[in-house]
Amino acid sequence: MTQKRIRDYGIMPGRIKTGKRNKITDVPGVRVGHCTVKEGEIHTGVTVILPGPDNAFLNPYTAAAYVHNGFGKSCGLIQIQELGTLETPIALTNTLNVGKVWDAVAEYVLRQCENDGAEALSINPVVGECNDSRINRISLRAIGAGQVKKAFDAAGEDTEEGDVGAGAGTICYGLKGGIGTSSRVIKVGEKEYTIGVLVQSNFGATEDLMVDGRPLGREILEKYGNEAEDPVKKTAFSEQDKGSIMSILATDLPVTDRQLTRIIRRLGVGIARTGAYTGHGSGEVMIGFTTANRVPTKGLRREEEELRTLTAIPEETINRAFLAAAEAEEEAILNSMAAAGETRGLKGEYYRSLSDILSQEGEIH
Repeated sequence: MTQKRIRDYGIMPGRIKTGKRNKITDVPGVRVGHCTVKEGEIHTGVTVILPGPDNAFLNPYTAAAYVHNGFGKSCGLIQIQELGTLETPIALTNTLNVGKVWDAVAEYVLRQCENDGAEALSINPVVGECNDSRINRISLRAIGAGQVKKAFDAAGEDTEEGDVGAGAGTICYGLKGGIGTSSRVIKVGEKEYTIGVLVQSNFGATEDLMVDGRPLGREILEKYGNEAEDPVKKTAFSEQDKGSIMSILATDLPVTDRQLTRIIRRLGVGIARTGAYTGHGSGEVMIGFTTANRVPTKGLRREEEELRTLTAIPEETINRAFLAAAEAEEEAILNSMAAAGETRGLKGEYYRSLSDILSQEGEIH
């Protein structure tokens, strides 16, 4: 079945044009892979974002990380913040599988280095997470090396959305959440650049949901709120803004890690456009990288090189990237919900799909 996206309902977030696929993989070289596990009480997975086709450990990417609210258990952020580089693919999973996925990504990089004739003595795998315990029996810790390998093997440009990979068990605004992505194209000088975003959405109170400036969450509660007490339907809603969202931004725009930090902070604007206010129990973590301005390790530089030259946009043009990041984030969140199907939680509760609520005219059924 073809997955629905928010634009299929006539809702067009923002005003900047999208990339060809309207996905993070519109950034040249970026690929995404998922492994989804749905067996009995297990409803979870892992998603990997590969910044390029080569070994990132030997030729790191200029990168940035920003923690908007730190209720989370991510790995690898402090080195990105300190050095401004990304040296591994990025993986997303559930809270209790971060360590196991870290180990699998480290092994993946070790094998890459071995094949490239290099020795890796210190690796900084980057792993993000959301807590999917309302739908997934998280204590079973179902994601390990085998699932991570399947995600890497499945990596490609035409990535799926919704309740796949790390989004299999997530909830967004009390509806089914998941993986969502979007992209925007901006022009600087005579050249076009792409900004792509991928989210793992697991946050928000139902009442706060805004879609295209419309208080859809309140309308949903007015129409379906009484179903929460129905012993058969047991429709679930979220009363609090909690649960977390991981946001990954990729671009080919030439920027410094400082400029990239400024850009990824605007992902919070996109989150706010969907209605959330960043509640106490929600972790908002943003990670960004650019495929421009690679930072080769010593082995790939001439020994006499002591200075590094890079290209960066002037600050006067950065507003274009700010707006593109905010728009792509908003649409990625809505896509994560529109593409996800209805799901039952571990207690039998029912999480509706946004696509089941919206008609082709964007009205509630």
